[in-house]
Amino acid sequence: MKYKIVKNYYNGQFVESTSTESLDVVSPVDGNLLSAVPMSTIDELNAAVESAKNAFDSWSKTPIKERVQVFFRYRYLLEKNFDELTELVSEENGKTWDEAKAEVEKSIELTEFACSMPQLVSGEILEVSRGVECRTEHFPLGVVASIVPFNFPLMVPNWTMPNALVLGNTMIMKPSELVPLSVQRMAELLKEAGLPDGVFNVINGGKEIVEGICAHASIEAVSFVGSTKVAKLVYQQSTHNLKRCVALGGAKNHLFVLPDANPSMTATNVTASMSGCAGQRCMAASAMLAVGDVNPIIERICDEARKVVPGINLGAVISRAAKERIENYISEAERGGAKILVDGRGAVVAGKENGTYVGPTVIDFVKPEMSVATEEIFGPVISIMRTETLDDAIAIENKNPYGNAASVFTQSGGAARYVMEHASAGMIGVNIGVPVPREPFSFGGWNESRFGANDITGKSSIEFWTKLKKTTTKWNPEAGINWMS
Repeated sequence: MKYKIVKNYYNGQFVESTSTESLDVVSPVDGNLLSAVPMSTIDELNAAVESAKNAFDSWSKTPIKERVQVFFRYRYLLEKNFDELTELVSEENGKTWDEAKAEVEKSIELTEFACSMPQLVSGEILEVSRGVECRTEHFPLGVVASIVPFNFPLMVPNWTMPNALVLGNTMIMKPSELVPLSVQRMAELLKEAGLPDGVFNVINGGKEIVEGICAHASIEAVSFVGSTKVAKLVYQQSTHNLKRCVALGGAKNHLFVLPDANPSMTATNVTASMSGCAGQRCMAASAMLAVGDVNPIIERICDEARKVVPGINLGAVISRAAKERIENYISEAERGGAKILVDGRGAVVAGKENGTYVGPTVIDFVKPEMSVATEEIFGPVISIMRTETLDDAIAIENKNPYGNAASVFTQSGGAARYVMEHASAGMIGVNIGVPVPREPFSFGGWNESRFGANDITGKSSIEFWTKLKKTTTKWNPEAGINWMS
């Protein structure tokens, strides 16, 4: 075991769990044992929440200009420990070094945005009538919770934590039991940056802890990132218990490829989108809608896919169960009559035979009703569906229940605008395979890719992590009485 057994974190201290149940933390890179994570108890969740409650009064009353200083220091520590964090993300998630590096870079960018909050939440004031002023102010909610997934062990925690804390909340974070180590290190860096004890707390565990968070009377808001199935349950349980909730679910992102698309740019972008992070991201290209004759572009995509080699520029998928599930999708499509143009099944990396790898896979002549066309595979697999017209392609995209992202590859401004207006997705790309908005723009999809209002990143996150107070004042009696007073 390379690392110490994972502990919970509250009251500014790492606390060994009293639970007798734990799970091994195994690196998908080579199958080596990294650590063990406890399946914590509800009593331990209660202790973490109590820690956050005790810290809230002092932290929320600290001026935001002072709160943000902690995150300037935290940003410096992310840079100072850049290589260590990169290695940790790669080890526990299976990403390539470059992908893990990009995740740390994005965490730094997210922290930089949080540091700009004093300029974004200054409130508004207006003389609405002679001698009468109205003003608005943002106030923190209290104790909030963030339930984060395995696919971005450092970045997604930094989607929520810096914004929520800078805005004056205290937080309970539940990392994925598959990748708990990056959040452990994050807690250490926040402590080193001077964050007061109890403001940030970590509770490890599984389903029982998630349900406990959704039901806890002292938690005011819950953010979740994961599968749609669980996102629905988290949203339903949290809102049933009168909490705010934004729950981000799965995706089936469609790429529209038109005959006039630039072949080289399209092939490289489509391949990078479907294989980046081993396809384990909710913005991955999963379904390609080939409109008309785009055979030369498909050939180029296959050529680019063959350049993506497991263990070199393609990382591992998270577990052996994930590898089997992804390969079963491919085999099922083949049995159903689809044609496998590039086959990633059975991938083995020399020297890392116990790693869990799936090679890039391109499947052509996929029927819209096939499972590879409708379900989130979460692997480096793209399914090509052929259509005669753009309207036929849009009908397929609209029918899918998800709505995270869609992209169109074309040199026609009119066609691009048509997709922008008609695709049923919250994030749209034009000649971009992964249309992730950068700060200050927020991340969030539509339909069954997202449940709840507002977002947990970018400017929109301010509305989620705070409540608005409106104050009307009048001091001068000579202003008289009108309908406002």
